[in-house]
Amino acid sequence: MSEVKEYRYFLTYSGVRMPLKLVEPLAESELGNRNTYFRVSYDASGRIATCEKLVYGEVELSHQYAYRDDGSLMHARVELGDEVTEVDCDENGAPLRA
Repeated sequence: MSEVKEYRYFLTYSGVRMPLKLVEPLAESELGNRNTYFRVSYDASGRIATCEKLVYGEVELSHQYAYRDDGSLMHARVELGDEVTEVDCDENGAPLRA
């Protein structure tokens, strides 16, 4: 049996660092009037686990995050269409460059 996720919804995000900083919360009742919005799930510690950009009901962009015990970002998986980017992060949550 798969786990049921609870989502929160947002209009957009700010900044360029991961995890994305979602802004302008939307109520689920407002989604019918939107062509584009972000759907976000959280882990047990309240950190963003997944962030998906939906466009006309289809996932266009997806971020999946993993964290260290201290709460810093350890890894991000970014999917844009068929393109997948795996990003490891240093102890400060900054992307490591290969």
